[in-house]
This record gives sequence, structure tokens and C-alpha cells, in this order.
Amino acid sequence: MESRIVGTTMPVLEVGLEAGEALVAEAGQMSWMTPNVQLRTTTAAAGASGLWGAVSRVIAGGGLFMTEFTATGGRGAVAFAARLPGAILPMPVAPGAGYMVHRSGFLCGTAGVELAVGFQKSLGAGLFGGSGFVMQRVSGTGTAWLELGGEIVSHDLAPGEQLLVHPGHVGMFEERVRFDVTTVSGIANALFGGQGLFLVSLTGPGTVWLQSLTVPGLAQAISPYLAQEAPPAGQTATTAVEAGVAGAVLSSLFGKR
Repeated sequence: MESRIVGTTMPVLEVGLEAGEALVAEAGQMSWMTPNVQLRTTTAAAGASGLWGAVSRVIAGGGLFMTEFTATGGRGAVAFAARLPGAILPMPVAPGAGYMVHRSGFLCGTAGVELAVGFQKSLGAGLFGGSGFVMQRVSGTGTAWLELGGEIVSHDLAPGEQLLVHPGHVGMFEERVRFDVTTVSGIANALFGGQGLFLVSLTGPGTVWLQSLTVPGLAQAISPYLAQEAPPAGQTATTAVEAGVAGAVLSSLFGKR
């Protein structure tokens, strides 16, 4: 199996598969492929052997269905384009050497890579930190290609060394890094500082990768330039919001982008 990453701002990952080699990705991620690559869409992939495994993947921001790409009758190729400006990182995965990745960071992986929800050690992160603290856990054996937004800044933390990060800028980190949640100090800072109430505390040893672009930040930046459409006739604003929420849930379940 060979791979290359083409481009800079909106990169594309191209993976060459020898006959019989397989790659797994969330449904709907593929951009193009050769005709001899066969697709198999299933919930039982990326380490999910049962219903809970698939549901766990959805909770982490992934899709209910995964697609396996297998080359048949000779060498084949499949490509995945980045969804946002940023970078695609190929990361080796081994038992005890996995990663915690932001909710939509998993792009694809070899057949032995497993994808599930990861709360790390801090239950408070899941209860009080909001959706930004629910992350994907990438484990197993093989290679995973992970997508981060904007520019990437990495830090190698020594044992006990700590870094406080805005939740949206946490791209990924080695699973051995301790992950906790802390509140912003000072009432005025919390209420009027614009940073939110919570920060992520990352403690070494281990490597962390931070991303400069966050989806909420991008949405806020372009929102003034988007046309504001009125709800369809006969539909109240509240109903429109509820329909939007329902659509978002269905989209996450079926892997639509």
C-alpha cells in the first residue's frame, strides 16, 4: 500500500492498493477511485463488532456506516479530499499507541484501525465540557489518516508539563496524554472574555497537535455574508429550528457531509 498527499490548503489523499488490500472510511468520504476497487458498506467495521460499537462511533462524531474499499484483479487506487482547509496527517497506530482526535478528524485507515468514542479519563469532560470534549479514539494496528483544520502546531510535552487549550483548537493527542477540563479563572474573564467557561488541560508525557481553524470559528466568520432565508410558508421559526436539528442528526447517522 502506498499513499501520497497532494496539495496544501485543501489537500487530497490518494492511496494505492495492491490486489486484496483494503481501506476503511466513513460512508460518503470517497472522492474518486479506479473501477477495480470494490465497495462494501457495513456497520461492522473499524473495530465495531456489534450495535454498541457502531453507536459509540456515532457518539464520537463518526457515521453509523463505514465503507471498505478493496482492490480486486490488480492494483487500484482511491482518493479522499479534505473537507476543510487544513492538513491530512498519516499516523501509525499500534496497541497502546493510539490517538484521541477531534470529532470529525478520522478520514480513513487500514483494515486493522479501530474507531470509537473516547472520553479519556475525565468523566467531567463528557458531562460539563460540551460536545467539544467528546472525541474519537483511534486505536488498533495499522495506519490512520487524520484531518485537522488550518495550520498545525505540535507540542511534545514532558512528564508533568501542562498546556491549557481552547476546546476547538484541540486537534489530536497521543492517548497517553492526560486530558482534563478546567474552568476559566475569574468571573469577568468567564463572562466577558469571549473564551467560554472551559479550557482543556493536556498533561504530558506525550505529543499534542493543535489546529488553528475551528468549525465554529469559521461559521462565525462567514455568517455575516450568508443570506438569511425566511422559513417556508406555514412553518414557524421554532419548527424550522427543530427540522434543522433533526436533519443534522440524520446526517450524522448516515455519514453525509
